[in-house]
Amino acid sequence: MIENNKISVIVPVYNVENYLKDCIESVINQTYKNIEIILVDDGSTDNSGRICDEYAKNDKRINVIHKKNGGLSSARNTGLDVASGDYIMFLDSDDLFLPSSCELMLKEIEDKIADYVIGNYQNCTEEGELWDFPVFDINKYKEFKLDIKDYKNSFFIMNSSACNKIFRTSFLKKLNMRFVEGVPAEDAIFTTHCFIKSKNVYYIPDVMYLYRQRNVASSISTSCSANYFFGISKAYRIIYENFKNNNEINFYRCFYAKSMTYMLYKFIDSKLLSDEERLEVLADMRWFYKLSIDLSVPACQESLSVIINKIIDGDYKDAIDICRVVSDIRVKLPKEIKENMSKPGPEMYDSLFEVEVSI
Repeated sequence: MIENNKISVIVPVYNVENYLKDCIESVINQTYKNIEIILVDDGSTDNSGRICDEYAKNDKRINVIHKKNGGLSSARNTGLDVASGDYIMFLDSDDLFLPSSCELMLKEIEDKIADYVIGNYQNCTEEGELWDFPVFDINKYKEFKLDIKDYKNSFFIMNSSACNKIFRTSFLKKLNMRFVEGVPAEDAIFTTHCFIKSKNVYYIPDVMYLYRQRNVASSISTSCSANYFFGISKAYRIIYENFKNNNEINFYRCFYAKSMTYMLYKFIDSKLLSDEERLEVLADMRWFYKLSIDLSVPACQESLSVIINKIIDGDYKDAIDICRVVSDIRVKLPKEIKENMSKPGPEMYDSLFEVEVSI
């Protein structure tokens, strides 16, 4: 490993004073020292900006940028604008690197001359206590090279997050990669486009990222506004067009199967939508659900199939009535069962792998 290869670690910061010190120190204390730490204070209104400045006084590797609030994508793009490293890593300001994360990822991307490398990650509690197992099963998924024609292993490892990865800066610059601002699912747009365009991507089973599961007062699944759904419709269209225009629609089918179920349950569970907004959202996302026919992707459960058919036919009021019934049932279900309902099972993916489509 060549010590003069610099890693730029981009950390968007917004109102995370309770977690920020742990986050920064997890980067400062890396076993690999040739890093620059770009802390982008995205208009924080708590003590986060001051904490960034205090650490910068004691470590020359830290570059603090204070900017007007513009959201996660804006903060990351600001970091990309000033990054001078040979490689780029992203770290959210309430999460953590393990001590050897940079060293392990750098060694792999250099040894394989990869465009980028994906590492395993593990959830932890708000207090930092690790969950029992990493997200990717270390017994099932060993180190391997990803392939966009591999709809099984590669699909499950090619997760949407930008944070458990190391990117070659020249690769990102060649693609003029930026995070799309003003929409949700910015990570998914970024990482799927990178995957489509990459020639050499590897996965290593080493855990290199700790994702803090914060206790929030209201679940995001029940607090999605109409603007969220309008934004996700734009984001999903970008992702779909990227796969379609690059003739990789069969890999997209797996992404779609997961996204269709996940998003429909978000719509069903949301408590912020008026009936009028529900009508507007379904009309706006009708194109997305119509893809289930074009892509030959069935719904995971019969109730969802009925709802999707109603949306496709433009019977939005009937669809909303059925959503209410499903919502009333889901309120009474344990969290684990609800989460499992939102994920296609292995048999769903197996059926997709057996058939290819063309659009």
